[in-house]
Amino acid sequence: MVKQTYPTGVENHGGTLRIWFIYKGKRVRESLGVVDTPKNRRVAGELRASVCFAIKTGRFDYAEQFPDSPNLDKFGVSKKEITVGALAAKWLDLKRMEITANAMSRYTSIARNVVPMLGERKLASAITPETVLLLRKELLTGYQILKVGHKTPVKGRSVPTVNAYMAMMSGMFRFAADSGYIETNPFSGVAPLRKAKPQPDPLTREEFYRLIEACPSQQTRNFWSLAVYTGMRHGELCALAWEDIDLKAGTLKVRRNHTLMKEFTLPKTQAGTDRVIHLIQPALDILKNQAAMTRLGKQYQVEVKLREYGRTTVHPCTFVFNPSLTAVNRLAGHHYAVGSVNQIWEAAMRRAGLRYRKAYQSRHTYACWSLAAGANPNFIASQMGHANAQMVYQVYGSWMAENNTEQVAMLNQKLSDYAPPMPHAIGSD
Repeated sequence: MVKQTYPTGVENHGGTLRIWFIYKGKRVRESLGVVDTPKNRRVAGELRASVCFAIKTGRFDYAEQFPDSPNLDKFGVSKKEITVGALAAKWLDLKRMEITANAMSRYTSIARNVVPMLGERKLASAITPETVLLLRKELLTGYQILKVGHKTPVKGRSVPTVNAYMAMMSGMFRFAADSGYIETNPFSGVAPLRKAKPQPDPLTREEFYRLIEACPSQQTRNFWSLAVYTGMRHGELCALAWEDIDLKAGTLKVRRNHTLMKEFTLPKTQAGTDRVIHLIQPALDILKNQAAMTRLGKQYQVEVKLREYGRTTVHPCTFVFNPSLTAVNRLAGHHYAVGSVNQIWEAAMRRAGLRYRKAYQSRHTYACWSLAAGANPNFIASQMGHANAQMVYQVYGSWMAENNTEQVAMLNQKLSDYAPPMPHAIGSD
């Protein structure tokens, strides 16, 4: 019987061939998965020799040569493959612990729209900067998708929306690069699209009166009046309780927010949490009117999600605005939802015959009216829940410039008494 001979470093393992070599001072074995034949032994010997030469010359890439090797983790080398769909699912699941349910809903929606455009089954490593630029173009200008044998046109999205989509996807692919699924983030070199700075579009006083008159009930008139006189976010107004208000002191404390996901959370920003709003007289009058309707209502124990993942607290709440008072059926809850108040705003705008504006303009109206009245931007920022006046200057800077004439008139009136008397010119009468 002829004894089988093997090239150096080649051996039989259960009927198939494997090679061994020294890497970083350790003997390692790699199965080749081919049957033991004389021809395969020769090829295995040549492979082993090329591996040894690459190691000796410093050009050996373990992950490239043996991408499925269990030894990769041993040497801290990893080249994992993952599809775009699997990457999105993994990233979103891990992201859930650090963002609010409302933000999670937005992220999930973006992934649901963008992942099919990239190719759900496509490897993440196959996404190139060119792929990313084509994605951005399709998001902006619109594209065609194949559905049940027909091409369905999809409208393009706005520049701010496209930038938001790209930013979220960049975060997802940054995670892929940091985790070793891809070498570099293909989104990293793509700059945001330039966008026109949106200008505040506040209601005039005449428009405000028409809007309030067009509201279907006294309660909704009170809701939108308070929104304009305090600058509160609509979710904060939906979550407002009488336990947060001191009518004698003329103050209102913002302690919680109600989201589109129908959850109670802390206010949007850290600066906005437990902020104290100093109520002007019209706001106090509105709350006194509303108190006759809801102040003695039922108190509810409301679960409020804190910023730390998984932690909640309970707030006792007698809600200031209770839709069940005016509901024509028994389906209304004991507080308004953000989506429903937006619908009330839109319906009132139509009934009033006003040019359409988003409901968020109630907040802009408060800021613009306050600035026109001469209020300090720092005070306005604190009332609106901003950390400082920078946001006020950024958003309302151009609008404030349009009121320079009024500002000069105000300074003339208030500082004229400080001016020293000017001497008469020599020779004058």
